Amino acid sequence: MTTTTKAIMIGSAAALFAVSGAQAADLPLKAKAVEYVKVCSLYGAGFYYIPGTDTCIKLGGYVRADTSFNASGAYDAPRWNGPVTRASNDYIARSRLGLTLDTRTATEYGVVRTYSDLRFNWTTDSSARAGGDVGVYYAFIQFAGFTMGKAVSQFSAPWTGFPGNNTSYLIGGEDVDSGINQIAYTAPFGNGVSAAFSLEEASGLNGAAPVSSYARAPLYDVTSGFTPASNWGGTNVPDIVGQVRVDQAWGIFQASALAHQLRAGPYGYYGGGAGAPHPDDAWGFAAQLALSLKNLPTGAGDTINLSVGYANGASRNIIGGVSPDSFQIWGGGNTRVAYAYSSDGVFGAGGSIQKTEAWGLRGAFNHNWDAHWSSSLFGSYTQVRYNDTAKALLSGTSICSGLLACNPDFNISQLGFLTKWTPVKNLTFSGEVMYTYIDQKNVGVTPIGGATLASEGTWTFGVRAQRNF
Repeated sequence: MTTTTKAIMIGSAAALFAVSGAQAADLPLKAKAVEYVKVCSLYGAGFYYIPGTDTCIKLGGYVRADTSFNASGAYDAPRWNGPVTRASNDYIARSRLGLTLDTRTATEYGVVRTYSDLRFNWTTDSSARAGGDVGVYYAFIQFAGFTMGKAVSQFSAPWTGFPGNNTSYLIGGEDVDSGINQIAYTAPFGNGVSAAFSLEEASGLNGAAPVSSYARAPLYDVTSGFTPASNWGGTNVPDIVGQVRVDQAWGIFQASALAHQLRAGPYGYYGGGAGAPHPDDAWGFAAQLALSLKNLPTGAGDTINLSVGYANGASRNIIGGVSPDSFQIWGGGNTRVAYAYSSDGVFGAGGSIQKTEAWGLRGAFNHNWDAHWSSSLFGSYTQVRYNDTAKALLSGTSICSGLLACNPDFNISQLGFLTKWTPVKNLTFSGEVMYTYIDQKNVGVTPIGGATLASEGTWTFGVRAQRNF
């Protein structure tokens, strides 16, 4: 092989090596493995790990369509807000989207949990208007036994205001299923026994919409004239709540109590500065017992849910968080009317707060006919009572104007029946009927249309379709 041939061969090999090296350098690096979403089995079905973290998340919610007949509001609110006229709607519809977000992370101190529940509504109301609204029902953090944020009141029964009903207007007990701001601590003692203590927002809404009149029952000031006005001062002490609960295979027993500050504004409602005279602060309270019985001989999954409560100066814990403070049921072609007013208390010029008493009973029997059909028989009974001093103060106001006998005491009875059909999992159709009766104690004729005061009742009907996901 000549020197020239060797040189050509060596040069060719070098060129090939150089080209091969260049092609190897141009190849892309190996891609990182894709982080697929993994199932998190630590906290039950539906949880997944957030990629790149040790936090588990669960998304859920529902879509619901409600129509209520002979009602004053969505969710089968009884027609108890005024006379029925040609301008009144015979039915009210609401569509809702509910979204929930639940996250949990295991730590050396226990699980850190956040939970939120948002509701988006579109409702046609009894005034022929339509409107949408957004409600932040729950938004809380749980850590090391503490709950901080908007959550169900520790005073509420385990089923809140729904022992077996669809309607949001079954009174006779606490109803803060849409949450209230609080700082709470729950101590588990084992074997299903626990105790909780909480400080809860006293003036915050026990409901979903930002309507201040739903925050607390009225504190009637009768010093400013003919029409009594609710005259609350600012809050400086939260509601103080305690709870003891036993959760066993046979059911649940819960006892709860609440202390509620009554802090009025200056006498006369509209007048007076920081140093204006006002009633001395007072304390109201409420107590409630709740019982749920399971494993009944009537069928698998059947339950009986019962609660009984008493309030003195804390009527919202009996009347409920979404019910009105005044009730009117009209009958006889608007010639008769039952009037009723709830409150936390009444005060007059220079006087102290006269606390209003209330007690209520609420419950349901829930029965499963088979895997697809179920029914509930539910009801409530509520009493509101004013002392003699409060009655005398109210006798000179519009509440008792021109009456033969002024007695603002009243009772409200409710009885309802609900049937549900679940043709496939997480899809339920239901129908509900409820009768509400106001037993009022005033005697005479009202200045409103000359209607005669009498005890009256009304029927409400509702249908619902709901898809959970």
